Amino acid sequence: MVLGAQLYTVRDYIQNEKDIPFTLKKIAEMGYTTIQVSGMGKIKPEVLREICDELSLKIILTHTDPNRILNETEEVIKEHTIFGCDYIGLGGMPEKYRRPEWIEHFAMDFKEPARKMADAGKLFMYHNHNFEFEKLNGKRMMETLMEDFSPEEMGVTLDTYWVQAAGADICEWIDILKDRIHCVHLKDMTVRGYAQLMAPVMEGNINFKAVLKKIEEVNTTQYLLVEQDTCEGSPFDCLQTSYKNLAKLGYK
Repeated sequence: MVLGAQLYTVRDYIQNEKDIPFTLKKIAEMGYTTIQVSGMGKIKPEVLREICDELSLKIILTHTDPNRILNETEEVIKEHTIFGCDYIGLGGMPEKYRRPEWIEHFAMDFKEPARKMADAGKLFMYHNHNFEFEKLNGKRMMETLMEDFSPEEMGVTLDTYWVQAAGADICEWIDILKDRIHCVHLKDMTVRGYAQLMAPVMEGNINFKAVLKKIEEVNTTQYLLVEQDTCEGSPFDCLQTSYKNLAKLGYK
């Protein structure tokens, strides 16, 4: 497994073509060799690929606008081919689908784009939050997604923080989703009073030694991606802390 950085962590610093190379250079200098593109401002895919090649950074996953996935599927696939990226990610289920009367429409809408991606040698990757573990019509939304999409049509970017926030067992869900979790978001959870807070990996209370052991056991994950949506202090410092903590365990 290869350790990477989810760029959503530093989204404020990748909003224009001037800032992007400086930010990616800092990421590369930390030791990361792979990235997920998410929350980035406009830049031509050829230009981004050139910047990444110069820094020896490989784009392995994205979070792509759901409207573009639905309405510009071929163009999205073409962009990912330019990136050299096989995983086309959705950051989360748009809100209208998260209701009992509309949950079935998610597969009705996204199944055809997912099939086109598969035909092109790409894989549609769904990123979970905590709400997918809510029951609608007597069934968890995550269970509905698994029934509606085969592993060849949809993978899952498992987010450790959000599984924990849902009150679910991370290791159990690694087993359940083992055929789909080619990418995993590593994100820790700490607390202040009753409030749950995001933290650098191994600086909070998630049992990452057990989580990483389980990921190794199922042996289907290619990329471990460090993400921290909110940071106390510099997001660059948080990414560096996570990298150092994981490097001590042999992950790079």
